[in-house]
Amino acid sequence: MDQELTLSLLQDRNTKQAYGTLLELERISEISDELYPCTARFADMVGSDRYAVRVRGFRLFCKQARWDTEGVIDQHMDAALAILNDEKPTAVRQALAALGDAAPYKRELWDMIRDRVRNMDCSRYPDTMRGLIAKDIQTLLDLMK
Repeated sequence: MDQELTLSLLQDRNTKQAYGTLLELERISEISDELYPCTARFADMVGSDRYAVRVRGFRLFCKQARWDTEGVIDQHMDAALAILNDEKPTAVRQALAALGDAAPYKRELWDMIRDRVRNMDCSRYPDTMRGLIAKDIQTLLDLMK
């Protein structure tokens, strides 16, 4: 795999191709630490001005938690959690699900994650999304008991 090319596809404007790349990189992240060296890069993607890039970056960032022997997740989690204030409710929902991937491997971050999740202002989202986000929050909090 040409890692640079593959990672650049995550930011491609062709959303179908970028999403397919995301799924493949998530699959790889489930079975190997091949992408762990890119963890900080994934965290940086959360600062993108493009919603889809923010989400892809955060999802891959969280997938690296199982391989994090150097504390890279710990160093970047506070800044990466900015995605919980995203203007797009679908970004927030995906971020909450991704945190569910990271939480079992990062107990030392549970207090930070809990605080940020509990302090989320869901009133900014449409009524149709508030209940879903609240359910996602509760699912994540239940995972961290």
